Amino acid sequence: MVAVEPNDREEERSMPNFLKVATTNELEDQQGKLVEVEGQKIALFRVGEAFYALSDTCTHRGGPLSEGTLEGAEVTCPWHGARFDIKTGAVLGPPAGREVRSYPVRVTGADVEIEV
Repeated sequence: MVAVEPNDREEERSMPNFLKVATTNELEDQQGKLVEVEGQKIALFRVGEAFYALSDTCTHRGGPLSEGTLEGAEVTCPWHGARFDIKTGAVLGPPAGREVRSYPVRVTGADVEIEV
């Protein structure tokens, strides 16, 4: 009989990997910011004391969502006006036909971290 050891790489992949992208004082309420994590452009938003993260690229024509207008939990793409829910990435208004990816966010002390 042969003992099988767990693959360390598989174990690492299954654990959440949160990376610091900002501090809480870098964003005002109702503000967005572009951050880059492992080569991915991510829009980080603050609403009250909560932080949310979406892919920065609008699914309609690639507009930068981090530069969009934020009202409540809704961001409007600055290029053609597509609207997305910043909590889920769901499309709330055309012309985008498909959601954007959302990322888990946590705050540890003053650090804002995104899971990638």
